[in-house]
Amino acid sequence: MSAGRVAPSPQVPVKCLVWDLDNTLWQGILLEDETVTLPEAVLTTIRALDARGILQSVASKNDHETAWEQLHALGVAEFFVLPEIGWGVKSASVRRIAEQLGFAHSTIAFIDDQPAERAEVAFHLPDVRCYPAEQATRLSGLPEFTPATTTVDSQQRRRLYQAGFERAAERASFAGPDEDFLRSLELVLCVARASGAELSRVEELTLRTSQMNATGVHYPDAELRRLLTDPAHEVLVATLADRFGPHGAVGVLLVHKHREMWHLKLLATSCRVVSFGVGTVIVNWLVDQASRAGVHLVADFRPTDRNRIMEVAYRFAGFGEEECACHLVPADASPGVLRLHLTPAPRPAPTTMLVEAPDLAEREGMQPP
Repeated sequence: MSAGRVAPSPQVPVKCLVWDLDNTLWQGILLEDETVTLPEAVLTTIRALDARGILQSVASKNDHETAWEQLHALGVAEFFVLPEIGWGVKSASVRRIAEQLGFAHSTIAFIDDQPAERAEVAFHLPDVRCYPAEQATRLSGLPEFTPATTTVDSQQRRRLYQAGFERAAERASFAGPDEDFLRSLELVLCVARASGAELSRVEELTLRTSQMNATGVHYPDAELRRLLTDPAHEVLVATLADRFGPHGAVGVLLVHKHREMWHLKLLATSCRVVSFGVGTVIVNWLVDQASRAGVHLVADFRPTDRNRIMEVAYRFAGFGEEECACHLVPADASPGVLRLHLTPAPRPAPTTMLVEAPDLAEREGMQPP
């Protein structure tokens, strides 16, 4: 196996690039040379990848405190998450970074000036792509480092993860009940009607989410733009924030509003907020809205081997398979999709977060049965 081997296919996008430091990220050897320098072209690469939502980390054989101080002195420390700076083998460092991020090895890239270091990583982690240091300034032009879309959330992905690490650390040290911890976060869930500029966030959620996607249906940009102009449809995006910072877009809903029934065609929430109960809060909010509007709810659900947790959320909210006249209302249906029914009743506000959302019952233009 070549030390310069690059795998797998560029069609698998890179989600995290792990940098070596000496003679890779900077020029020079920190513990031997009087100074080290950061080439402007490398800085451009770092900034470009960060803007695309590609996380960056460090695996370097160096004194941790000295190297981290140097990264701060060069003004780039903030760009790197979960740095692994020490004297262990680099494959172990890269493995720990991937595990802490929850990323598959096929989405990790590693860059180092030493062929032996690249070979060691490639041998132990064959799915990690390895690049020689001379490619550092060309990475942003490679297809695997060029996402199909760049959303508002992808542009701040590094900050989302950094806030998440701080949040997780506080959760680990919190001594009280889980509900008390959630209240301490000062969570604010905002549900809003999507604008044209936010459609990429909606499309990204339907593509990236499998465990918390009720149907697995992907709505392309053109279809979403058409639905935005249809007064009988609501395209909604949920975002979450707390005292540590934003979580970004965490949910998407697509509701077809008939006069006596609302058809929930799509509900997808991000897996990273499952522990905050966001999916349950969104479902209860919609049930309460339907109750206030005096309509029944019908929700599409296609069972898969990964979205069992979404079915539990629907069933726990009261959705079932009982027959109702509202089932006679024409509705789009795909093969293998169950139509779950609920006669709504008012739902109390959540105790762990504030919900800011529109009043769906006030919108004109609901389609008659």
